[in-house]
Amino acid sequence: MANMAHNTALPAQQAAAGGTRNGSNTGALVIVTLLFFMWGLITSLNDVLIPHLKSIYTLTYVQAMLVPFCFFGAYFIVSLPAGALIRRIGFQKGAVAGLLIAGGGCALFYPASFSGYGLFLFAFFVLASGITILQVAANPYVTVLGLPRTASSRLTLTQAFNSLGTVIGPAIGGLLILSSVGAAAGAVADAATVRGPYLALAGALALLAVLFFAARLPQIAESEDVSLAGEGHGSAWAHRHLVLGAIGIFLYVGAEVSIGSFLINFLGESHIAGLSHADAARYVSIYWGGAMVGRFVGFVVMRVVSPGKTLAFNSLVAIALVLAAVFGQGHVAMWAILAVGLCNSIMFPTIFSMALHGLGRYTGQGSGILCMAIVGGALVPFAQGALADSMGVQASFLLPAACYAFILYFGAKYSSMYAAQP
Repeated sequence: MANMAHNTALPAQQAAAGGTRNGSNTGALVIVTLLFFMWGLITSLNDVLIPHLKSIYTLTYVQAMLVPFCFFGAYFIVSLPAGALIRRIGFQKGAVAGLLIAGGGCALFYPASFSGYGLFLFAFFVLASGITILQVAANPYVTVLGLPRTASSRLTLTQAFNSLGTVIGPAIGGLLILSSVGAAAGAVADAATVRGPYLALAGALALLAVLFFAARLPQIAESEDVSLAGEGHGSAWAHRHLVLGAIGIFLYVGAEVSIGSFLINFLGESHIAGLSHADAARYVSIYWGGAMVGRFVGFVVMRVVSPGKTLAFNSLVAIALVLAAVFGQGHVAMWAILAVGLCNSIMFPTIFSMALHGLGRYTGQGSGILCMAIVGGALVPFAQGALADSMGVQASFLLPAACYAFILYFGAKYSSMYAAQP
């Protein structure tokens, strides 16, 4: 994708923007939104599987955090090859390839249930590799399906449906996976509960790949900024707001994934809620549900309020809520940490679109960098796992609070980024 769009791409982009105004890109936006829904559902299932596998294989928190480490580590390893693949075959065929690879990863859960933890980790990596290809293509694709000023709002809307998937995922996992644990003795029997749900996901992804292959999607040029503000720089790395945005994506995804990964264990603490894994899984849906509600609200709010100001406000509230969960107990701590999901709502799409703003022909390169930064979802939970083993689950949430502090800085620094934009 990088370096494909030059001045010759401007007519195509202008046509794309005009197409949005007359509604011709609405169908494309609906189709891409299906991708956001599916990878939201798949990603949130990790929050159910982490405590499940921890219990089955008697893992430490650090060992259990190898699940997000392998899953989100794929973003770092696969993002650049994914960008090259999409440059070569285009968005639509790239999406089909991503769906098929992700489906293959889901299918690997079947043999993993007979084998052991190592094959599960490999399956997570393959699954995430397919999702990475989808992410690299879909996020910048959504940003160019309309005017630059409303890119954050538009990406927030599609992310709202991603959140719908994250709400449904833990509920499905709790019902189909955790509720059957203990019905038969032994690790193999408990591991077998993942077979049906993940084979069904493999089939759904394969069907979606067929639908995407047959769909007629508009071909959109990469450059989303008519002024090509980045033309005078040697690469996307020369743009300070992209670099800071990449750090923001790293820390945001790390904080969001860390909180989700530890929620079930946190809610199981006797001085918090004392819930079983199956019961706690229902509350994980509330955490992700807050993000869904917030994204629909954010879609409207950010058409009036600066995206940077909205980002800074949400970060400040998130810090306060995490600290309440760390230093509180009982229902206060429980609901405080769950409410962080509402604050998370607009963070990813807002940071992503702000970081890409004004990159011109380097938009594709910038998107690849930002998708690589999603590796924060691998490293931050791993670090929190080490803290949880040494100082307890509750105190370990100080790490996500520190992550939100940087996002507060990023939002405040670029609060007037779109001031001159129509």
